[in-house]
Amino acid sequence: MSDTDSNNFNVDLENYQGPLDVLLDLAKAQKVDLENISITLLADQFHDFITNEKNLNLETASEYLLMATWLTYLKSKLLLPGNPEEEFKLLEVAEQLKLQLKKLELIRLLSDQMLKRKRLGREIRLRGIKGNIRSIYSTEYKLNLYELLKTYSGIIMTKDFQRMNIPKLPVFTTEDGIKRIREFFGKLMDWKNINDLIPKNFKDGMKYKKTGKAGIFAGSLELVKEGNITIKQENLFDELYVKEIK
Repeated sequence: MSDTDSNNFNVDLENYQGPLDVLLDLAKAQKVDLENISITLLADQFHDFITNEKNLNLETASEYLLMATWLTYLKSKLLLPGNPEEEFKLLEVAEQLKLQLKKLELIRLLSDQMLKRKRLGREIRLRGIKGNIRSIYSTEYKLNLYELLKTYSGIIMTKDFQRMNIPKLPVFTTEDGIKRIREFFGKLMDWKNINDLIPKNFKDGMKYKKTGKAGIFAGSLELVKEGNITIKQENLFDELYVKEIK
């Protein structure tokens, strides 16, 4: 560290006044009494130095920090004597700290360079609508008579397409049968023929009567499964009877 540097960090302690690098050299040569050097005061002065200095170089500040670290280490040796391995670890930590500070300075420089570059939408503008530029590409379709007629017929068929609606035939579903039987709950204390439960509109005509009887029968089977009614038939192909279970 040069003494002629305008940004030199000079300390003012009780037993020493001057540059920090000189104090470190004196401490290593045991020409100054470290027991009388206040590390707290040194840390406060270093904090004021890096806070108030506007044009502070990060590399310079890192070197001063290393010097202060060495002074703190030397004084700790007076209080707590160590071994050579601890001294080696301190040197390693100091080198790592110096490397991290250099990386931080490099990141700051790169970020400044990025901010100074021209940015899209500010210094750089996109091209607008193209002017009188002739395209070198032209679209040309080739097809034969068969392909032309097929395409034309497809368009005509699409225009003439008519929706076909198939009328829905009346069907008495299982859900309708269950609903119909539930309407008679409370009135099925005795056996009742399931034909008497079919709605009137499904009793006329063979096609309606079949779906009505099938729906009532399927609904009665579901209610038997649920345990709401019971069903009986005396002989094969005889009439079916249902009764409510209390």
